[in-house]
Amino acid sequence: MKTLANKITDYKTRITEQDQVLFRELNHFLDNYNDEQKKAIISNAPQILCIAGAGSGKTTVLTKRIEFLVKYRGVDPSKILAITFTRKARQEMHRRLDMLDIQTHIHTFNSFSERILKLHGSKIYTRPTKTISYQNKVMLTISALDSIGLTINQATEKYYTHFQRISKTPEQLSHSFMNDCFSVLEYFKLKNKEIKDPPESESLEKQDNTIMIYHITKFLDQQMRLAGLRDFIDQLLDTISFFKQHPLAIPKFDYILIDEYQDVNSTQIELINLLNPKNIFCVGDPRQSIFGWRGSDLDYILNFKQKYSESEIISLTKNYRSNNHLVKLMNRSIKHLNLPDLEHNFEQEKQISLKKFDSEDEEFNFVTNNVLNSQIPKKDIFVLARTNRQLINLSQKFQQKRINYMIRTDEVKNPIFEKQGAVTLATIHSIKGLEAKKVFVIGCTEKNFPCKASDHPVIDLIKTQEYDKEEEEKRLFYVAISRAKNKLYLTYTGKKHTSFITDEMLSMIDDKPVVEEQTKITKPPKRVQAWKEKQNEYIDLTENKEEPENDFYKPDSTSDGSGYSNDYNPYKGEDWDEMVG
Repeated sequence: MKTLANKITDYKTRITEQDQVLFRELNHFLDNYNDEQKKAIISNAPQILCIAGAGSGKTTVLTKRIEFLVKYRGVDPSKILAITFTRKARQEMHRRLDMLDIQTHIHTFNSFSERILKLHGSKIYTRPTKTISYQNKVMLTISALDSIGLTINQATEKYYTHFQRISKTPEQLSHSFMNDCFSVLEYFKLKNKEIKDPPESESLEKQDNTIMIYHITKFLDQQMRLAGLRDFIDQLLDTISFFKQHPLAIPKFDYILIDEYQDVNSTQIELINLLNPKNIFCVGDPRQSIFGWRGSDLDYILNFKQKYSESEIISLTKNYRSNNHLVKLMNRSIKHLNLPDLEHNFEQEKQISLKKFDSEDEEFNFVTNNVLNSQIPKKDIFVLARTNRQLINLSQKFQQKRINYMIRTDEVKNPIFEKQGAVTLATIHSIKGLEAKKVFVIGCTEKNFPCKASDHPVIDLIKTQEYDKEEEEKRLFYVAISRAKNKLYLTYTGKKHTSFITDEMLSMIDDKPVVEEQTKITKPPKRVQAWKEKQNEYIDLTENKEEPENDFYKPDSTSDGSGYSNDYNPYKGEDWDEMVG
């Protein structure tokens, strides 16, 4: 299994006297940065791995390094490629560089591949092809089920347990089932495996599910080929195949910068190897590697020094997001990983609370009333859960109290909602990279951390041996608590909280409630209630945009152009949340 503990090398940043001289000479350019950030921005090493802890300013460092390369090294912006995992991160880098009047290539892996395919499509495909749409997926899934004599309702009833079904609507079950089918197909593509007869499972129920999914997957693969449909994995694989057959068509970049390097998979690494840049700058954080279940491989960041023997490792350890008490708690939560502790940038009164409840209803009532009466603006509050079921149940409480909320889960088809002054309800996977003044982490039990339940039965079945699930769950808990800037509530129901909250961590948590909220709940005027009710209607702002027909070798404009919101999931494409990097 892929694990992080006991694999960490020396990640301490070495600041030399020569570095200090350069820092002083460039003080007007580097004045606002700490020494580790300064070194990451101006280092001359051809290969650099920047271990950027939570809240350490990695996007700022990435952008500043590009500015340094262009303004102080004289690098042609058209010879620089920055790769991010999310459309949102791509847009943010564009925005910052546009303010500096620097036009360079900024892409997600998918938008990069799509650009290549549009430029060289006639050499790659013998007939017209197009990216598979959500509607295409729905129709293909229905056809696949029809081929084995099942309806979508019959399939979801077979696939999910009674407990899983009662927590979701039929539409959510159908969507999740379809995603699982395509995820299995994408898994086989990534592993370059033929879709063969399914292996025997440990139980008849799992065996039935496995056989059903394999038949569907094989049908989807055949029909996509016949119809000339490609998904985001196909785009990557087709680009790689084209580069291997036509090496002279590979664009040449002097510098490649890669964000969220802890989340790369083998296919993405193969693409980077083919680009073969003279200089590579990778930013990532092993502490926040939480996508092993989607194929991300920790070994690439852990073995960076082995691959690039002359490389330099730079650690960003100053956390600018959270107060001193929260940073200390974060460090202790992953102490076993033996990574350098993060340092706090500001001190504040301790506001960390662990609260126990006799029932989930009481737990959710506490969260709801606390949010309702909070003096902190609702837009600065996160409520984080390990599972989608918890969010669905909690959202009902929010609706009863007429609290505006924005929800992010792994299941919603078009989950991008924008509301003024709304609380963000989210699964932890979907909130990575964001921050809030007050954070609730609900359901802090052994059942949820590590998560015992699964909404993706077959996906878990085929991927169980590819990463250390227990360790990844600990890192996921770390990601959850590291979202908080000022206040953190950990809540749970029952006799025992998760063992992820150790005795050492308990000594850092207040044994009294965090004082801030009023206890009296006031009922708003009818006109305010009516307004809130109207605001609670979700507004879908998801848009699909066409990729512009610009020549790839010219720097990008400020428009996104990717048309995708696949973000942190390297495989899912438009059907997954806008997760941020």
